[in-house]
Amino acid sequence: MIEIVVVGLGVVGAGWLLRRKHRARVAAGPVPGIPCMVRVPAGAGRWRPGRVYAEDGAARWVPQRGEAVELPGGRATGVRMPSVKEGISIHPGSRIVTCSYDGDGDGDRGGSIEIAVMPLDVRELLAAVPQAEAEAEPDTP
Repeated sequence: MIEIVVVGLGVVGAGWLLRRKHRARVAAGPVPGIPCMVRVPAGAGRWRPGRVYAEDGAARWVPQRGEAVELPGGRATGVRMPSVKEGISIHPGSRIVTCSYDGDGDGDRGGSIEIAVMPLDVRELLAAVPQAEAEAEPDTP
């Protein structure tokens, strides 16, 4: 009988702590930026969590750990579903947006980056990093 009372008190205490933490999260309000997983350079390396911010027309990725990556002149070159292998590392329902960006002017040639976001965040990401326009093909008679 005592064991049941102790377990019951433990459950009530855990519920109280979880509810308190949930209320604190809700009171803090929404977190700015687009939550994502990123792989730099595109097609290589590990997926790392972070957020994409679009401020003053320039996008940047801020990882949970490490330095921010500026995306000057960033443009989305493709949107695709994750492969089965990628679906193990990231959410299999996400969409992967491949982006290329210009160098920073210090001899850097720029690069490519893959950003995995949830389907509801794709539109917001494409507003931050506009899609690259298809190159016009020459008219041949």
